[in-house]
Amino acid sequence: MSLRRKPLETKAQEPIQVVHDIHAGNAELKYIRFKVVDLAEGAVYKAETNNTEACVVILTGKADVTGGGETFTGIGKRKSVFDKEPTDSVYVSVDTALEIKAVSDATIALCCSPADRKKPTTLIAAEDVRMEHRGEGNNKRMVFNILPDDVSYAQHLLVVEVITESGNWSSYPPHKHDENRLPEESLLEETYYHEQEPPQGFVFQRVYTDDRSLDETMTVENRDVVLVPKGYHPVGVPEGYTSYYLNVMAGPERIWKFKNDPDHEWIINRNHREGGRADGNHIQ
Repeated sequence: MSLRRKPLETKAQEPIQVVHDIHAGNAELKYIRFKVVDLAEGAVYKAETNNTEACVVILTGKADVTGGGETFTGIGKRKSVFDKEPTDSVYVSVDTALEIKAVSDATIALCCSPADRKKPTTLIAAEDVRMEHRGEGNNKRMVFNILPDDVSYAQHLLVVEVITESGNWSSYPPHKHDENRLPEESLLEETYYHEQEPPQGFVFQRVYTDDRSLDETMTVENRDVVLVPKGYHPVGVPEGYTSYYLNVMAGPERIWKFKNDPDHEWIINRNHREGGRADGNHIQ
């Protein structure tokens, strides 16, 4: 089965439309569950976290989010994921009844991972999301760290958004995090939810391992999801289009330590020699 997942078929005019539903039953992922849901204004989406923790990302529009005795009203900052600003999100712990009511037409992502610790429901306000500009040359991107590994309340989840401009590369030079050999490398599965502007665009993403037992290069279109159970996973953006993706990562230890592909690490070393910012080896 391909690592690329197309959006699910939906019925026009339905107030709640599940665009993606990635789980252990349909993907070879142990640590990640992922949903994207489109909500019409006034629609109410309900879910139980059960034995998972969740990060509810308001991708576009506004919504009221209730869970764990907390209600956050009218959260969400963007009309488009390409507004180049962070959005509001909510962290919700295990065994929590979750309710999301769309204040306007909205798209939400539910980023989940198995967990066993009860934690308070927490608003991750847009103004608290750390934004970074990374890379140089044709390796530039804008990063919004929604749930980075220095946040203490999450147990396994890491969540980040990345915007990559036309003609640039991202998740590059290629890196991987699929072996539990800390402190050098951590084991983190990953998913990419992609959008493009204009929406008829596409990006290329390759997922491959050192021994090439996994080596899949995909043409990824608007609203596709790419699964990264292991291996390196660079993204290339063609001229004329802008790339957005939402990353979810999770594993046994909530720390991000990576290994660069040795064949391409010279790019980072070149940046060092030239006195540039060698941040091509940073996350995403």
